[in-house]
Amino acid sequence: MNPTDAPLLLLGQSTRLSHLPAFKKPRTSPLFMHYVTADKISKSYGIKPLFQDITFHISEGDKIALVAKNGSGKSTLLKALSGREHVDNGSVWINKEVTVALFEQEPKFQEELSVLENIFHYDHPIIKTIKQYEQASEQEDAGALSEAIIKMDELGAWDFDAKVKQILGKLNIHHLDQSVNTLSGGQRKRVALAQTLIDIGFEHKHVLLIMDEPTNHLDVGMVEWLEHYLNQEKVTLLLVTHDRYFLDAVCDEIWELDGSTLYTYKGDYETYLEQKAARIENNAASIDKAKNEYRKELEWMRKQPKARTTKSRSREQNFYEIESKAKQKIEDNKVELQMKMNRLGGKVAELKKVYKSFGKKAILKGFDYTFKRGERVGVIGKNGAGKSTFIQMLLGLVPQDSGKINIGETVIFGNFSQSGLEITEDVRVIEYVKNIAENFPLANGKTLSAAQFLEQFLFSPQQQYTYLSSLSGGEKKRLQLLAILFKNPNFLILDEPTNDLDLATLAVLENFLSEYSGCLLIVSHDRYFMDRLVDHLFVFEGDGVVNDFPGNYSHYRIWQKEQEAKERQQENKAGKAATGTASGEIDPTKTTTNSGKSSDQKPRKLSYKEQREFELLEKEIPELEKERDEITQKMSNAQLPYEELQELTKRITEISDALETKEMRWLELSELA
Repeated sequence: MNPTDAPLLLLGQSTRLSHLPAFKKPRTSPLFMHYVTADKISKSYGIKPLFQDITFHISEGDKIALVAKNGSGKSTLLKALSGREHVDNGSVWINKEVTVALFEQEPKFQEELSVLENIFHYDHPIIKTIKQYEQASEQEDAGALSEAIIKMDELGAWDFDAKVKQILGKLNIHHLDQSVNTLSGGQRKRVALAQTLIDIGFEHKHVLLIMDEPTNHLDVGMVEWLEHYLNQEKVTLLLVTHDRYFLDAVCDEIWELDGSTLYTYKGDYETYLEQKAARIENNAASIDKAKNEYRKELEWMRKQPKARTTKSRSREQNFYEIESKAKQKIEDNKVELQMKMNRLGGKVAELKKVYKSFGKKAILKGFDYTFKRGERVGVIGKNGAGKSTFIQMLLGLVPQDSGKINIGETVIFGNFSQSGLEITEDVRVIEYVKNIAENFPLANGKTLSAAQFLEQFLFSPQQQYTYLSSLSGGEKKRLQLLAILFKNPNFLILDEPTNDLDLATLAVLENFLSEYSGCLLIVSHDRYFMDRLVDHLFVFEGDGVVNDFPGNYSHYRIWQKEQEAKERQQENKAGKAATGTASGEIDPTKTTTNSGKSSDQKPRKLSYKEQREFELLEKEIPELEKERDEITQKMSNAQLPYEELQELTKRITEISDALETKEMRWLELSELA
């Protein structure tokens, strides 16, 4: 078999990397399997080079984040490694024992099939049985459920089913019989993520998981769960993400694609920024030195006759190298714009006893709030809690059911929505901005031209003459944001502004907003972004409840964890008290009323699923103990072949680990039972 013929999971679709040229396998460490080597690979679109002659290695256990500006080739590089794109030059070697799984920004499904059928697409007995079990549970078919349970017992599929249930539950995926072509964008992204995680968890020992913006459309709770899940699973990871807390939680190495060159940094995001700054500083010093040398050499070039000696020709060649170095430009992503903003009056926005519902679903119940000048408010809550509806009501796009929303006469809203860039015709970038205004007024009385403003937001002069249809998704987002800011609003509303924006653009945006003197209302799942920019939070709890929390997201999460710890402590006290009463001790949860009667706080009982899990554990633990004893007996045979002894040793280790986990869980459930 060709060493490049590695199995590949593209959201579950098997393919081969047979189109990639063979590459000599590098030496590997005996401790860590070598997964991938890319040798001097290049890729261009037309005349635009994305990356040139880059070489890198990925080994087992690596957790790598890839960062670059939008349009620099991040997604293309990921697709090249997964076999979805061809490189122009160079070679890619992938270990034949490695399964490559790609999670893309735009998931692909069999549209006519259900969520269940798309997730459980493998033709394997365990997968088919779990699919039947989940289908029977969804449809509440007692006969089919009973039959599926028997098959689950026979195949020992409960452990994997528990992992499946955890993934589906944490990603809020229900209604498995729903057709995928009826799902919203966020639902499709979560189903695709569930499909990928289930795929890699099923009988794949060596997995390279490639993820392109996995946190888009996930609420904060889901992102935190995904961080934990990826740290627990034994996968090798290469991902693109704009979420810097997520990056720090799951990755220990950062690759930066900058100017078609790949730079590698060990450590977290802060370390990356420090090391990058040092690299740029060193490069700037080198360019300054080259400029001085270039001026001297330029004089020599002008004085030399056309017929030159071998020595002078060598100096001439060296001159062009110096010239190339001297004319390099270093991009500075810091933005300092002193806006000449329309003054906000004393009245900004006032909401009085506002109610809003969609059918039985309450969004707001008597919401009261008065915005002040310069306020910076973050909006958080689970998907579907009403955050976007709240924004649309504030903008006057959706009416409230009752109550009043009064907006000040001087307020000019700037609304960055999730709907994307509004394009009526395909024009060049510079023309699109000039149609809004020719100049951007500054506080010092000066102005910036449309071209200068575009450069501030990382659109080079060349890119400014690109047609809108040729921009990447992230570049369109950047232009949408720029167009809103160019209108000089004094009340900015940003609904998930960080989705699809690269880290360089986010740094530009954060620098700009940190100096912004108007009102800010931000809906975002990006915790880092929120922490930098907001002073307090509107927390949408659901069922129309909105709490005003004084602090940023990290402050809120600390408070929330403290509350959860208190609740667990109270539950534990209640459980211990109930146990003590059963053994004749005094129950501190009972209180005596004036009439001498007592009121009880009853301990929590097992749910149906927990009862079923408890029964299965009582069956599984003795079976594992029996198998362990049988293996121990076999291993005592001195004539046992070495290969068989190795297999038995491996199996007895697996049994011991499983017994430890199952016995601990049995003890937890037995206390409730």
